[in-house]
Amino acid sequence: MYNLKLETYLKIIFLISAFSLISAYFIEFILGHQPCNLCLIQRIPYGLSIALLIYNYFFKNHTKFIFLLLILVFAFSFIVSFYHFGIEQGFFQESNLCKVKNTTEIISKEELLKQLQEKVVSCKDVTFRILGLSLTTFNIIISIILIILLTTIFKNYEKFKN
Repeated sequence: MYNLKLETYLKIIFLISAFSLISAYFIEFILGHQPCNLCLIQRIPYGLSIALLIYNYFFKNHTKFIFLLLILVFAFSFIVSFYHFGIEQGFFQESNLCKVKNTTEIISKEELLKQLQEKVVSCKDVTFRILGLSLTTFNIIISIILIILLTTIFKNYEKFKN
């Protein structure tokens, strides 16, 4: 691993997170590929990491704890992505999470039943690929790389701090 300063690693993680979110929104709104519910959930860790990194930028007294939180955030990202990948490959069955649209607007059970009858983007349908790989696969790879990087930095925090 390159012997960079902590701030450089934090900037790299920030750029990866920002690029991931911008790419997801570009694919959705510019290219017109509708995400499934798990795709939307997979965006949450990137938003959280950006928020944590912005917090750390202004309040640098908890940097080691921020690294720990980032490990947990990207572990969550890996778990959700792995589950989504399993659904795409047919290893797991789609849950009801994949079948309901926007649950924040549902007021009654009749509206919920109506939503279940509407066509929703399935979690097993891959609508966008890069180099033959789904975005979920890329998310798994990014999450693993970031978990390894963050864990290494966390374990050797004092070495990287200097």
